[in-house]
Amino acid sequence: MAIKVAFVSLGCPKNQIDTEIMLSKLLEEGFEFVEEDIHADVVVINTCAFIQSAKEEAIENILDVAWLKKNRSLKGIVVTGCFAQRYYDKIVKEIPEADAIVGVGDLDKICEAVRSAYEPHSQPYVSVSAPETQKLGGDRVITTPDYTAYLKIAEGCDNRCSYCAIPDIRGKFRSRTIEDILAEAKTLYDLGVKEVCLVAQDTTRYGLDIYGRYALAELLEKLCTADGFSFKWIRLMYCYPDKITDELIEVMAKYDSVAKYIDLPIQHIDDKVLKDMNRHGDSTQIKDAIARLRKKMPGITIRTTLIVGFPGENGTQFENLANYVKEARFERLGVFEYSREEGTCAYSMKGQVSNAKKKERQEIISEIQYQINYENQCAKVGSTIEVLCEGYDAVAECYSGRSQADAPEVDTKVFFVSQNKVNPGDFVRVKIDEVMEYDLVGTAVF
Repeated sequence: MAIKVAFVSLGCPKNQIDTEIMLSKLLEEGFEFVEEDIHADVVVINTCAFIQSAKEEAIENILDVAWLKKNRSLKGIVVTGCFAQRYYDKIVKEIPEADAIVGVGDLDKICEAVRSAYEPHSQPYVSVSAPETQKLGGDRVITTPDYTAYLKIAEGCDNRCSYCAIPDIRGKFRSRTIEDILAEAKTLYDLGVKEVCLVAQDTTRYGLDIYGRYALAELLEKLCTADGFSFKWIRLMYCYPDKITDELIEVMAKYDSVAKYIDLPIQHIDDKVLKDMNRHGDSTQIKDAIARLRKKMPGITIRTTLIVGFPGENGTQFENLANYVKEARFERLGVFEYSREEGTCAYSMKGQVSNAKKKERQEIISEIQYQINYENQCAKVGSTIEVLCEGYDAVAECYSGRSQADAPEVDTKVFFVSQNKVNPGDFVRVKIDEVMEYDLVGTAVF
C-alpha cells in the first residue's frame, strides 16, 4: 500500500518550485499525494527562514501538524527547505516532533526521508549537505493554477546584503543554461501555462557565472521567439536596479508577450543606509533605472519592497525614504520592518532600532503608499484593460482575476461581472467602473 504524503509549502515562489520538484520525485517512486494533512501518513513541511516571522511560521506549522501524530493516524513529519538547512541541528535538539530533516541541497533524498519518517525510529533522519549540491531544474508537479507557473532560472545569491542570510542558506549564485530553461518552458506551455514568472534570488544577475555576462535579455528574447511555444505574459520578478541594462529594457519594450511589469526591490533610497545594507548601487543608480524603464515603457508597473528600521537609520534617513516614496509613486510597494538575523553582518551593527519605532515607520510608509495606490487605481476608472480570470466567487456573485499590472499572490485584484461565462485561465477585457480599497471593479466587455 502506497504511503500517503501531504505537503505544506511556506515562503516564496522559489521554495514552491522546490516543493513541486519533491512532489514529482515522490510520485515517480509510487508515493500517493493527498491534499489534506489529516489524510496523510507523512506530512512534508517545506519551510522558509528569511526573517523572524518566517521562522516562527515554520515552527508553528511543525507543531500544528504534530498534533495529528498525537491525536490521529499521522506517522511522521519531514521538515525541508530553508529552515531545515539553516537550523537542522537545533531542530534535532529542540523539535523532537520532526522525524526527518532535509536541506535545500538534498531534494533528491526526499523519498528516503519520507520512508524513514513513516517507520518507527529512535533518531530523526537528517540529510543536510552544502546547498550547491542541489541539482538545478528537474521534473515538477505544478501546484499553481493551470494557466500560470513560476520558472526558476538560477539558484543562490552572491550579493551578500548585510541583513540577509540567503547566501548562507542557498549558497552561491548558479545559473541554469538557456537551453535547459527553454526546455522547461516548453513543458510548461504544453501543460497549458499562459503566464510564466521568471524567478531567482537575483534574476538580473542571470548568466554572469556561466556566460561571463548578464544574459537575462538574451534569455527573454529567446523565450519570446522560440519555436513551438508562446506565452501570453512573461513576468520578471526579483530584479536588481544596478543590473537593469539598456539591452534588457529594449527587449522588454520590444515584445508584447513580456509583461510591462517589473519587480525591483530597492530596500531604501538613502545612500548611507544603502551602503550599510551592502546594496550594490546607490540612489542615483536606482533613480536612473526607474527613469529609463518608465521612459522606454510609459505605463509600466514597477513593484518594489522597502526595509525600515535598519540599524542606524535615523529620522532624517527615514524622511528621505518617505519623501522618495511620494516622489517615485510606485505602482506596487511592500514595506517590511527590519528583521535582525543571527549570522548576518547587520546583526551586530550599532544603532538597532526599537520594535516600536520600526512599526511606526512601517505604518507611515504604508499610509503614504495607500494614497498613491488609490490615486493610481482611480486613474484607471473608465478604461478597459485585459484581465486573466482566476475564478468565480459565488458569494460576491462576480469573477476575479489579475491584470498585467498584477503578479500572482502579491498584488491587487480585478473583480468583474460578465453576461457571458468566463473560465479560469481565460483572458477577458474589463471596463473599470470603480476602485474598492486596493482593487479594481468592472464589467466584462465582448
